[in-house]
This record gives sequence, C-alpha cells and structure tokens, in this order.
Amino acid sequence: MPRLTLDRRRLLGGAAMASAGLALGAPNLLRAAEIDTSDLAPITGNVAPIGRDERAARIARARALMVANNIDAIVVEPGASLVYFTGIRWWRSERLTAVVIPASGDPVIVTPFFERPSVAESLGIAADIRTWNEDESPTRLVGDILTEQGLAKGRIGIEETVRFFAADGLAHALPHASLVAAAPVVRGVRMRKTAAEIALMQAATDVTIAAYRWTAPRIAEGMSNHDISAMMDAATRALGGSPEFSLILLGEASAYPHGSGQPQVVRNGEIVLMDCGCTVEDYQSDVSRTFVFGGDPNAQQRKVWNEVARGQQVARAAAKLGAPAGSVDDAVRGYYESLGYGPRYALPGLSHRTGHGIGMEGHEPVNLVHGETTPLDVGMCFSNEPGLYFPGKFGVRLEDCFHMTETGPQWFSTPPKDILAPFA
Repeated sequence: MPRLTLDRRRLLGGAAMASAGLALGAPNLLRAAEIDTSDLAPITGNVAPIGRDERAARIARARALMVANNIDAIVVEPGASLVYFTGIRWWRSERLTAVVIPASGDPVIVTPFFERPSVAESLGIAADIRTWNEDESPTRLVGDILTEQGLAKGRIGIEETVRFFAADGLAHALPHASLVAAAPVVRGVRMRKTAAEIALMQAATDVTIAAYRWTAPRIAEGMSNHDISAMMDAATRALGGSPEFSLILLGEASAYPHGSGQPQVVRNGEIVLMDCGCTVEDYQSDVSRTFVFGGDPNAQQRKVWNEVARGQQVARAAAKLGAPAGSVDDAVRGYYESLGYGPRYALPGLSHRTGHGIGMEGHEPVNLVHGETTPLDVGMCFSNEPGLYFPGKFGVRLEDCFHMTETGPQWFSTPPKDILAPFA
C-alpha cells in the first residue's frame, strides 16, 4: 500500500474490516472496535491490591503526624485521599460523604442514609458509619461526632480538596474549633510510598511501556493524533491497565506541552510526541517518548533530542536524598541555560517544571520546581520530563518516573538512549 495512505489492515481483523465497510486510506477516526489487540494479553494478573493492613498502617502514620503537628482530627471528602485511607470509592455531589479520622479512636464515615450500603461495599478499614437523612445537615453530624470525641474546641485538619460548603458548614457547626490545613498529615503520609505502592506504580509503568511498543510500529503516515491515541488506549486495556490519558502531539503541536486544537496528521520526517499513562489498582504511570516518523531525524531534531536526554540525566544526578526538590529543577535549568536556552521559562527552552509528584494521582505534591524546599526522602515519586520547545517548529519531551530509595533515585522506566530507538 502507498505510504501516503492510512494502513488499517494492520489494525483490523478481516471480519471487522468487512463489517465496518472501511475504505483503506480513509481518514476516518479509528474506533475501539476496529483495533485488533488479539495478540496482547494482560500482564497485571499477579499484582496485589492495597489491603486492610496497609490502610491501617497509613492511618497509624497519619495519627503520628497529627500528634506531631498538633492536629486533633482530619476530615477528608471523596477522591484519592478517601480511597487511600479507607478504600471507599465514591463521587462528590451536593450530598456530603466524608471520613473523620481522629488522632485517637476509630475513623467515622459520614454518608447519606440511603447510600450506606453502597458506601460500605468498598470500605477497607475498621470504621463506624454514621448516616444523615435528606432533611438533616451532614456538617452538623460531623460536628456532633467531633464534639462526642471531646474536640469541639480542637484543631481540625481539612484536607486540601475539601469543598468550601463542607468546610464552611463545619465552621458553623463547631464555632469554637480551629480549622487548619490537613496537608502536613495527608501529604506527609501520601508522599512517601510504601513497597506495595511502588510495586503497583511499576506495574502501571510496565503496561504503558508495553503499550508503546505495540502501538509505535503500527503508526502510519496520514494517521491523526486521535487514531494513535485510540490504538494506545486499546493496547493499554488489553494489557490490563485503565487508560488515564494518551496525549499525542504531531509536528508543530509538539512545541506546545499540552498540544493544539488544530488538525494533526503523521508526516514523514516530522516529530511524534507521545505522553501516555494508565492506572493499575489505583496507581498511575506517566511516560513520554519523542521520535521522528520515518526514522530519519534531521540535525536539529537529533541535537535537541540528545539535549533533552542529557537533561533527564542531569535531573537524576541532582535528585539526592535530603536535597530540596527545587534543586533538581535548578540543575536542569542551569544546564539548558548553558546551551543558550531560556533563561528560566523563556522559549525556546523549558517552559514548565522539570517534574511533578505522582502516585494515586498523575500530579501530586510536591513538584520538582524552582523554590520548592521540601527535602527529597525515601518513597517519594516524581516524573522527570525536562522538555525543550520551539514554538512554530517542534518540541521534544522524554519523561520517565523515578522513586527515591536509600541509595538514591531508581527509575520505573529506563530512559531511551537514542532517537532511533525510543522504545528500546
């Protein structure tokens, strides 16, 4: 088939191709049902989800941090932190569901009366469940619980994503309490991953790398960014992961870190930038790769790719136990400025931070960014993605995540060494 057509024969089974009635080379968006992943199988069968003992240990660490920070209890709404501490998978609505975790005593779940059975299904800790009816105030119930525990005048930590109506309602229910940030507790526990968490993040990364290796050879000239994204998502699912994002930037769009709304197609000799991640048992991956379609980079593309690859290694070398997180970004920015990029966030150069925290969420505190003073510690996990961007032309981003160990940073995925072998 001519190179200027979209070769779907590699993506479709014969029956699917016939039933779809697709003309080879047509620019239609690939649909999930059209993508043949029959040569893939899940690679996550042996992963161990987080269990009750692990969650109990998290609450114990949170309690120790409450004592250290003079906080008597914390309040957490649905989201990653609620799953982290309790296992409860719930959504946010005008009807409040939350957990109260005191510095001593069992946690208490607050939820609407009619939601109790559903909320209890995923509860993964020992906890009391207290309910409120539709004509009652949930924040009054939270206040009553804290009052029963002798904390009506206590220091109550509010998790940073708790919505205003919940915090404001609690302030009115407990007028003599002090509402303070729970970040020293919640961040303090969540930032430092355990071996069980590291294993799940490794499994998610393994899925993403395997999906890349399956998808990349199937990219054809004329494909859109959406076509490639659909292939990547299909491969991720077939391998046992849940796709979180598959950002595909083609040609000039690669110069803009989060892309462009303009139509994009694969062209010979132009940049393909893939930034993809998935979730395995609540934990995420985040990996970026950049290459030139057709495998023949020009001198500038190769030069910039090599500089970004070196930037990743500069960041890794700067990631030392006890060093301020911001010093990693400073090291990369210093290297790039020595090459004539920037200064600071100016373009052409690195217009975003060097990396972000990662775990149950794709972006978690803290960041590898200038001015961040949090010391790097064992168990902290970060992306390492010091891209270089040339507006109107192209960009290069290589991204691999690492976790801090007693001996320094350890990769979840190994950075590529050559633009001609981005998935080696």
